[in-house]
Amino acid sequence: MPAALPEPTLDQLVCFEIYAANLAMHRLYKPLLDPLGLTYPQFLVLKALWEEDGRSLGAIGSALGLESSTLTPLVKRLEARGLVARARDGADERRVRVSLTEAGRAMEGQTAGFGQCIVEGTGLDIGELTTLHALLGKLLGKAA
Repeated sequence: MPAALPEPTLDQLVCFEIYAANLAMHRLYKPLLDPLGLTYPQFLVLKALWEEDGRSLGAIGSALGLESSTLTPLVKRLEARGLVARARDGADERRVRVSLTEAGRAMEGQTAGFGQCIVEGTGLDIGELTTLHALLGKLLGKAA
């Protein structure tokens, strides 16, 4: 049996670095999203719809890793702002589909340049971000 690893200190915990990095990313996005009146989770819902409009609520939840109890209020707030519309699926009444409105589609143009701002804000180059993305994806695949 291999020797037990010593318990890491706080600054050695991978989970803490991921948590702190998550907070840092939110701080980078906040000044970009505030003028649009969006929260980061709302932005992610819109991003999912900009990539594939008319997704079911379940498909959005799967893409974002969000439970229905978290996602439904986000979508309702976006709907109240006139950015999305919800409708029952004609083929399956149990399924709710979410579609962008004209205002929701137009908002995509207002987010142009976000990627460049995030790259600049992190201080990482594209290669480093690509490696980080791949490693985080691998971690999520193993830990999920």
